[in-house]
Amino acid sequence: MRHFKYIFQIIVFACINTAIAGSYEDFFLAAENNDAPALERLLKRGFDANTPGPKGQSGLLTAIRQNASQAALVLAKWPDTRVDERTADDETALMLAAFHNLLPVAEVLIQRQADVNKPGWTPLHYAATKAHVSMMRFLLENHAFIDASSPNGTTPLMMAAHYGSPMATKMLLEEGADPRLKNHLGLSALDFAQNGPHKSETTPYIQAFMASWNARYPMKP
Repeated sequence: MRHFKYIFQIIVFACINTAIAGSYEDFFLAAENNDAPALERLLKRGFDANTPGPKGQSGLLTAIRQNASQAALVLAKWPDTRVDERTADDETALMLAAFHNLLPVAEVLIQRQADVNKPGWTPLHYAATKAHVSMMRFLLENHAFIDASSPNGTTPLMMAAHYGSPMATKMLLEEGADPRLKNHLGLSALDFAQNGPHKSETTPYIQAFMASWNARYPMKP
C-alpha cells in the first residue's frame, strides 16, 4: 500500500512539473507573439508575471522588445508586474516603450509610477533617438528632464540632432532644451547635427536657438 502511495506521489509531482514547464513556455511564446488572451489566461491561473524568461528578462520586457503592443499592455496593466524591472543593459520597460513608440503602454507604465527620469540613459533619450515626437511630448508632460545627461553626458537634444529628425530637434529646442551643453567629449548638439543625416535642416534650428540662448544668458568668459 505504501509503495502504491509513493508511486502515486511521483506521478502527481511529474504532472505538476510538466504543467509548470508548459505554462512557462506558453507564457513567453504569448509575450513574443502578441497573444494577449493567452497571457491573461495564464496570469489569472497564477503564473508570475515577473518570471525571468529564457533570455533572463520578464514577459513585459520581452513583449516590448518584440513590439508586441497588446501583450505588453496586458502585462503593464497586471497589478503584480514590476514596471521598473531592467534588462542586462539597464533598460526599463518605459525606455523600450519609448524606443518602439508604444504610447498606450508608456501611459500605463507612468500611471503605475514607472521612473521617467531613471539615472543614465532615459526614456526621453530613447524617444528622441527615434524621433517619436508624440512620445517625447508625453514624457515631457510627465516631468521628464529635458536636458537629462547620459553616462557620457549626452542629452536627448544631441540624440535627436544626430539620430532623430529635424522636427524632433526643433520640438526639444522649443520646449527649452539647452543647445549649448556639451558631452564628455566636448561635443554639442550642433556637432551632433553636423555629423548627422539631416545636417542641412537641423543645423539652422540649433544655430538660431543658440543665438537666442546666448543673447538671454551670456556665457561667462
